[in-house]
Amino acid sequence: MVEEFIQALARLNALKKDNRWQEADGVVDEEFQRLIGMGSQAVAQLTKTELLARLIRGEPTQAVREKTLILTALLREAGDVAATQGRVESRACYLKGLPLLLETLTREEVFAVPEFVPRVEMFAAALHDSLLPLETQALLMQHYERSGRFAKAEDALFAMLEAEPGNAGLVDFGVTFYERLQDQSDACLAAGNLPRPELEAGLAELLGQKNKLKPQPSWRLTWPTNRQRRGGASICIARVCA
Repeated sequence: MVEEFIQALARLNALKKDNRWQEADGVVDEEFQRLIGMGSQAVAQLTKTELLARLIRGEPTQAVREKTLILTALLREAGDVAATQGRVESRACYLKGLPLLLETLTREEVFAVPEFVPRVEMFAAALHDSLLPLETQALLMQHYERSGRFAKAEDALFAMLEAEPGNAGLVDFGVTFYERLQDQSDACLAAGNLPRPELEAGLAELLGQKNKLKPQPSWRLTWPTNRQRRGGASICIARVCA
């Protein structure tokens, strides 16, 4: 399955290089049909849950993982082809592909994925001018923190705080993020572009906000444990009473 998809990607890249976008669109459509039994435009209308439901039917865990990675690559390609042709579904493809990729990466003990899988940064760049859903921002933050890019994790945190100003749960979540990073060495923090003085300043800012906020219904976000991650659990986001 993976070998056939790599061959299809090679054909697709050749068509894109020659600016044969209609034919490239046809290849993407064929690969969606082969993977989940429907074409590109129908895929753009499905939710992430509906897409996953079509992938996991009767499949073993490893096959689901491979098919999910293929799907993320296809969504990225579909987004690129649609964007080049000025079609609005490009953003929908990127918004589905990014959380699928991030959720798959949370289950990996080591970030070892096939070469054909698009990088998180490719999706993030394509969506740089879009307001991401809170869950996607949280997954993005988790990914950056786990990979040692602490400044990028902080950027994702503040994007969430700006989207929901005054949210006591998000402020608490940010405080715990900074408190986790306090256990990192100065060298690790510097390598992640978040030196300790900046970490302490960020923590102080959120603690100041926390003292001003009254308890209210808010968002609670938690990372899965290593055991939950191996079992397929993803980030948990729930509205609770703070």
